[in-house]
Amino acid sequence: MARWIRRRQGVDVLPVELKRRRLYIVPSRPGLALGALLVLMLLAGLNYANSLALFLTFLLAAFALVVMQQCHRNLQGLVVESLHAPAVFARRPGELRASLRNPGPLARMNIQGKADAEAEGGADVAAGGQGILALPVTATARGIVRIERIRIATTHPFGIFRAWTWVHTSASMLVYPAPEGTLAMPSDISTHAGAHTRQGAGVDEWAGLRPFRDGDSPRQVDWKAYAREAPLLVKEYHAYGTQLRRFDFARLRIPGTEARLSQLARWVVDAEARGERYALELPGVSIAPDNGTEHRHRCLAALARFGFDHTQANDP
Repeated sequence: MARWIRRRQGVDVLPVELKRRRLYIVPSRPGLALGALLVLMLLAGLNYANSLALFLTFLLAAFALVVMQQCHRNLQGLVVESLHAPAVFARRPGELRASLRNPGPLARMNIQGKADAEAEGGADVAAGGQGILALPVTATARGIVRIERIRIATTHPFGIFRAWTWVHTSASMLVYPAPEGTLAMPSDISTHAGAHTRQGAGVDEWAGLRPFRDGDSPRQVDWKAYAREAPLLVKEYHAYGTQLRRFDFARLRIPGTEARLSQLARWVVDAEARGERYALELPGVSIAPDNGTEHRHRCLAALARFGFDHTQANDP
């Protein structure tokens, strides 16, 4: 059935409006139970010539038909504007964010979404407004998770019918290597002329606290502030001078490519948290020294794509 639907609809180009032709609707399990109950009530009413039982049967049947129309209308006309999957570390929960727009005058309630075989996410979209449908995606290993289609469905109202559609458009989620490893960062720090040489953690400048980000080391969390019911915060330092570190894949003496990449990811995360400038060297890829959020992503993305293609250094 999924292959037939894909042939029938073809590949979608965002934004996609959910028109009547691409919507499907069937009774849910409670709806099937209600249908069986109505058949029994009809047979009993006819058998005993009970007008009140027949009236109640037809009234409930009319109610079910109205609910079916409302369930179908809850999806019809909804627009899928865009799909975006933020990068995530391996073995951490990821999500695909579908941006929905409701051009109609009525709110769309209990809109559910699902990315392939993953768990469902839900959202409500106000009349004339927009909403974000967050769809869970499992990131089991580094690389690129490709999502070929998403299912958008609803059981509103009452849950006795289920309307759904498929959106066939390519989306991808970048998965960084898990930041793991126990090795200390390389001690041979390159410095420019006039820069102070790092002697230890005591020469770092206190930069303040910032919100916890995925991949931050637990050793840098301000646990005292967290014990006082403050949000999860991370201590941030900046190093004196223009010091930089160079993380080289070839110089690591760890067996296994994935273990090396995880160790490099750990160093990148820690160096960025400390405000240090750092460079990354991989076979065929060289990333110049820098720091900041974009540089951190560039290095981690190169680690994520290592071995899959040869465009790491040019990709954002």
